[in-house]
Amino acid sequence: MKLPVTITVNGRALARDVEPRLLLVHFLRDVAGLTGTKIGCDTSQCGACTVLVDGIAVKSCTCLAAQADGSDITTIEGLATDGQLHALQDAFWNTHGLQCGFCTPGMVLAAHELLRTTGTPTPEQIRHGLEGNMCRCTGYQNIVRAVQHAAAAAGGAR
Repeated sequence: MKLPVTITVNGRALARDVEPRLLLVHFLRDVAGLTGTKIGCDTSQCGACTVLVDGIAVKSCTCLAAQADGSDITTIEGLATDGQLHALQDAFWNTHGLQCGFCTPGMVLAAHELLRTTGTPTPEQIRHGLEGNMCRCTGYQNIVRAVQHAAAAAGGAR
């Protein structure tokens, strides 16, 4: 048995019949062909699969594609517009907020949610806001700087 779903991914509506147990992360990677969303643990521990579902940061390995029916999903690929990096992507690039890059898409999207709700967070608020996302390489210092840089560039706007 398959379930019909229509999910808007980065502004493009995708109507498909999916297995009831298909995870959103697999829908994004295998059906939509967007591999920026990473599979790191399948247990919601690492945050590499974080995407925005109707503007809210969600770990896509904890959500079924069927649950996202009718939702608007933004992946790391959908943040840039007209070839211009989003302020967060640019900040991660310019402040060396990444090392291997595996966690970066999830970190950027979790940070997006943090800046949407907090504006100009303190370093402690940034660490708290990103605590559901793991980085095995950087030690987080430049990630915190990247989020601060993006917040300053946005002028603390929500």
